[in-house]
Amino acid sequence: MSQYVSRLAGTLAAPPRLRLPGHQRKPRRIAMLSVHTSPLHQPGTGDAGGMNVYIVELARRLAAIGIEVEIFTRATAGGLPPVVELAPGVLVRHVDAGPYEGLAKEDLPAQLCAFTHGVMQAWAGHRPGHYDLVHSHYWLSGHVGWLAAERWGVPLVHAMHTMAKVKNASLADGDTPEPAARVIGETQIVAAADRLIANTAEEAGELIRHYDARPAKVAVVHPGVNLDRFRVAEGRSAARARLGLPKDAVIPLFAGRIQPLKAPDVLLRAVALLLDQDPSLRSRLVVPIVGGPSGSGLARPEGLQKLAARLGIADVVRFRPPVAQDRLADWFRAASVLVMPSYSESFGLVAIEAQATGTPVVAAAVGGLPVAVRDGRTGFLVAGHNPADYARALRRFVDDPQLTSRMGAAAAAHARCFGWDAAAAATAEVYTAAMHEHRRRVRSHHG
Repeated sequence: MSQYVSRLAGTLAAPPRLRLPGHQRKPRRIAMLSVHTSPLHQPGTGDAGGMNVYIVELARRLAAIGIEVEIFTRATAGGLPPVVELAPGVLVRHVDAGPYEGLAKEDLPAQLCAFTHGVMQAWAGHRPGHYDLVHSHYWLSGHVGWLAAERWGVPLVHAMHTMAKVKNASLADGDTPEPAARVIGETQIVAAADRLIANTAEEAGELIRHYDARPAKVAVVHPGVNLDRFRVAEGRSAARARLGLPKDAVIPLFAGRIQPLKAPDVLLRAVALLLDQDPSLRSRLVVPIVGGPSGSGLARPEGLQKLAARLGIADVVRFRPPVAQDRLADWFRAASVLVMPSYSESFGLVAIEAQATGTPVVAAAVGGLPVAVRDGRTGFLVAGHNPADYARALRRFVDDPQLTSRMGAAAAAHARCFGWDAAAAATAEVYTAAMHEHRRRVRSHHG
């Protein structure tokens, strides 16, 4: 389990593993908060993405090891049932906070009081001690979690997922900086939380450097991948047949939210360079873009299509809407390579998902991607966002038709190290440690 969870106490070079005495009790039931995006939403559009997958998979696996999870999220449509059973032991509670539709993420801080009221109403209907712990996701949820944990007398565990200071340090052209209010809010949450879960040691270091997090309360837990869904299965040819893709095509795939942060434009520019260098590739190159506009990309929802036309590659690019996870696995299997030129990624779950299906990854060397991708073995990491560098990496798959299979086999083996069962068990260790320290602190306070 040590590859999944570690405490950072003084050094990031070799963090010691959490060691918990056997008598410590794990939580029975936790309140999980996801204010701005529902675990029931389709990943790949709007604000739904890797965090949605993370919450769903983690909650399922926690329930499987005996920790009940109640997920609070904002209702985004009228007529939604107040409570939905996502899986045995996992409930999703819809909280009315602000108008159902047309509310941007940037407008949500004004609705946090209403959301907190809804969470408190739900809690008031239970006996004292109903929740043992609060686990909040993203800074908006952290502020609700901070208040709830203090009111209920339980510890707060927080996961940032992304950080304003990190995003602002590597903005894409045309992207909007994160506001100062978010930076202040994140700083407050870091100070208030009993434990902070980071996806990688690099993210843990960013929490310490940028937000003055105490190393002793930062734990590293790598996210997992659903290895039952994302697997090699019948292989590339069968997936291409199901998706109507040419059997022998070179297929660099982008899958994710279409916004400047994710940099799908870098892939299109790289493809244009490839075709300029070798026009004969046009007859056997297919470039799927699977996802929907999100974030600042909503301001120009047709921007990527117009770019493809300007670059003269609209005939090889295929735009597809977000798809369900089973269908997404087929897109991964069908691809020659997944391309992730992101400017910032806390981890990059899709990189692990694609590798689990036997597909290598070309990715920017940012955030958690150097952990998710083994450079030169399961894919290639690219420094920066120069389309020419991505074109050179893609050219290797064109010139060596067997490279996808060779790297894909190594990628599938690498991805098997990232199962959600181990990630959930490691997260439960973090919960248990937080509860133990919280009880000890309360006893010390009361003499």
